[in-house]
Amino acid sequence: MTGSVEDAHPTAGRLTALLIDASTEAISAGGGHAGGVYLRSRTPGLLRLAVLSGLPGPLFRPWWRLHADRPFPVADAYRLGVQVVLPNATETMRRYPQFAAGLPFQFGSLYVPVVGGSTTYGVLTVLRPAVTDAAEVLAEHDRVVRLAQELGAALRGLEDAHPDQVAWDGEPVCLRPPTASTSLGRAGRFAWDPETADITLDEDLHTLLGMPPSEFPGTVEAFAEAVAPTDAHRILATLRDTAVGRPPALPLYLRDEDGALRLLDLWNAYEPPAAPAVRGVVVAPGPGPTADSAADLLPDGVFCVDRLGLVVYANPRAAQLLGRPRAELVGRDLWEAVPWLRRPDFEDHLRAALLTPDPVHFHLVRPSAQDSATRPPPAHGTGSPRSAGDAGSPRSAQNAGSPQSAQGAESPLSARDAGSPPSAQDTGSPLSSQHAGSPQSVQDAGPPPSSQHAGSPQSARDAGSPPSAQDIRPPLSAQDAESAQRPYDGDWLALSVHSGPDRLTCTVRPASRVKDSPEGQETAELSETGVSPLAPLYRPIALAIALTEAVTARQVSAVVMRELLPAFGGRRLAIYLLQERHLYLEWETGFPKGFLSPFDGVDLGTHLPGVETLTTGRPLFFDSMEQLTATYPGIPLDATEGARAFLPLIASGRAVGSCILGFDRPRSFSTEERTVLTALAGLIAHAMEKAQRYESETALARGLQQALLPRRLAAHPQLETTGRYLPGTAGMEVGGDWYDVVESGDGLALVIGDVQGHGVQAAATMGQLRSAVRAFALGDRPPDEVMSSTNHLLIDLDPGLFASCCYIRLDPATGVARAARAGHPPPLLRSPDGRTRVLDLPGGVVLGVDPKARYPVTELQMEPGAILALYTDGLVERPGSDIDEGITALRVALAKAGAPAARPVGRFLAGVADRLTATARHALDRPDDIALLLATRRTAPSPGPH
Repeated sequence: MTGSVEDAHPTAGRLTALLIDASTEAISAGGGHAGGVYLRSRTPGLLRLAVLSGLPGPLFRPWWRLHADRPFPVADAYRLGVQVVLPNATETMRRYPQFAAGLPFQFGSLYVPVVGGSTTYGVLTVLRPAVTDAAEVLAEHDRVVRLAQELGAALRGLEDAHPDQVAWDGEPVCLRPPTASTSLGRAGRFAWDPETADITLDEDLHTLLGMPPSEFPGTVEAFAEAVAPTDAHRILATLRDTAVGRPPALPLYLRDEDGALRLLDLWNAYEPPAAPAVRGVVVAPGPGPTADSAADLLPDGVFCVDRLGLVVYANPRAAQLLGRPRAELVGRDLWEAVPWLRRPDFEDHLRAALLTPDPVHFHLVRPSAQDSATRPPPAHGTGSPRSAGDAGSPRSAQNAGSPQSAQGAESPLSARDAGSPPSAQDTGSPLSSQHAGSPQSVQDAGPPPSSQHAGSPQSARDAGSPPSAQDIRPPLSAQDAESAQRPYDGDWLALSVHSGPDRLTCTVRPASRVKDSPEGQETAELSETGVSPLAPLYRPIALAIALTEAVTARQVSAVVMRELLPAFGGRRLAIYLLQERHLYLEWETGFPKGFLSPFDGVDLGTHLPGVETLTTGRPLFFDSMEQLTATYPGIPLDATEGARAFLPLIASGRAVGSCILGFDRPRSFSTEERTVLTALAGLIAHAMEKAQRYESETALARGLQQALLPRRLAAHPQLETTGRYLPGTAGMEVGGDWYDVVESGDGLALVIGDVQGHGVQAAATMGQLRSAVRAFALGDRPPDEVMSSTNHLLIDLDPGLFASCCYIRLDPATGVARAARAGHPPPLLRSPDGRTRVLDLPGGVVLGVDPKARYPVTELQMEPGAILALYTDGLVERPGSDIDEGITALRVALAKAGAPAARPVGRFLAGVADRLTATARHALDRPDDIALLLATRRTAPSPGPH
């Protein structure tokens, strides 16, 4: 079970229900406006966001998954078992700068580990208004701690009943937050059993429909006629869909016989082993439409989205300015309804509005009608997380007007939910404390429809199939049709977003209407890319922090592409690095294939902007391609339209290279943009210089290590040996692992060791230890003396490092082996019949720690055809898993190796070594380097005839 709502196992529904209830209660108890639960996954060390309440899932996609070793508060709470309280943005920046750079907004947060017994299952989180000091939220913090303890106990009980089933590997379930407002509408519930055709209405629903129980025929057809006579067919079709596990993603908007609005929400109730039943709620919203009608008359655009990003209201002027008919706005995900809003700057502003109480004001450029129709939607946001309204996502009634439970899972309805009408957020006006319906977010919303289907009500998941009942929409009114086609006043729109507990209210107007506002004064400097000239101010901070984790030049380039291009609306990037007075291309993206090849290795004397920006130290900005060709006549162009910025990469007065940014359209670079880009170029240059130094050191360390590893192993007619070494990929650093086979008297010494740490020092220390062990072995000293002498040598050298080692002195003729071990993983021995065991050698502490350490010797017998395996921890250890599991896996792999007698001499053992290291050799991520040494005894040759 992985938390997937499609899983019909009852544990899935119970797990989801526990997480939803805990998240909902934690937000109320912690005084928050959003929150959720991170849960462990089946990937070791990886946490996944299982439940997100009060925030749109796609907007917070970067935080869906988190490694437990990352410098984030959730990771610390999980890994260290500590409670993290961040009262405000200042404290967040001080303690977790990388997290603050991603969400640089004024809010507070609480993080409490969810522990059951000795197991940490995840982290309960609450996002709340900022306060001055953590002491101000002690009471709220204590309440959240109690909820986390209760959740941990519940998860432990669930795991006891279903071992190893409490994990989450899917996308988050998204919920609307709880609300404390009161409802002015009326609501009633019903249940329908498709197998028996029985339908049961509660007393409230009988009253709402004006149909006493004595007058109700008890059929589903009569129920549909009573709810909405003109839409009875839609109700029946939707009921049938729900009965087979396809509940509507959104409530149905219906009209009774008097034309009054009614909302119908449906979900599955599943209690194994019974078949799924259908549950529902009918809501008569109350006086909200009056406020809606008033907002319809306002001269400025007004639209409202709930905290999951669903448009719940839009007046005609908003539809006109956004370029979409109202019928295609209301009830849809904002990014599906208005695809051109899928852009980093808008998402930054929306995140700010969701997390802070203050209004957010900004400008956006609306694309032309042609661009809007032809431009494909960005990849971001495809496949939104499932909402609580999705089939199989249980939710509380207070969250979305109905307690939808998981399809194929038991209902999470608690006693407080049963029979209670929807809360006020589900009824009334979007401009008052009551709003009609807060419908569910679109189920698994995919990319928005293409232009030819712009009027289609089908969601992406239904493309190519007939629309279901909930997708049927009324035809556009004349007013809406006019709104969709009428031109608006100018390309730039001024938006203001006002945050509320249940929804965001947005005003939109032409930018020319707000010339006197601070934002209006900046309008003239806005670029046609639609990105604000100072593209969020935290971008330099985010880039600086991200660059601290980049090690190689290519990693630095990848960070620049990820952070810099979206911030300024760029589409092309090229980075050149200086080597021996020539610029060589290190990274490119967005340019036509092969276009930059002629410029690779260009001399510093060439008359090109990418060269002269470095030689002069001045950044060069060209607002158009015409301006570029006028300055550099005859320069090859990759496009006829656009703008370019050439930035010098200079670190501490030393030339490093140059960076080229390309834009698809002509644009002007404001003074602020030029300043920020120049500063960012300095950051990139320092990161590149560090990367070049690091790569030089790595090359030196690798060369040193390769020189120190044995070129050949000592041989014996009755012993075959082979070794393998694999460097680690984490940071491209070199470790201190080594192996060796040394002549020792009339036998051979098999040695393997691992020096702590990575880099040149570790490699140099490894070389010293290898030389010392060889010298002691050549003197035919006993294994305990070899280990003790090497231990004293390492302590005398005092490199600040320790080392592990395993030393086995083997007589190939008799098979007698004497072994000593210093903090090293135990060797493995495979018998000729295939039985493989771990040699439990008593050993001493690692070398370089205790001068008085003793290393006991164990005597072994190695039969002909047996295989002895010595290895370092990099082969058997992985973050988040127990090393014993890795040793067991290696033992099993060695046991499956074939019998040496069936293989040609000299080739068999090499094949075994290759098979044992195959997985590690092809792994993209090797946290540590690996050494492996194998030895097998050959049968003594028969004496020849006398």
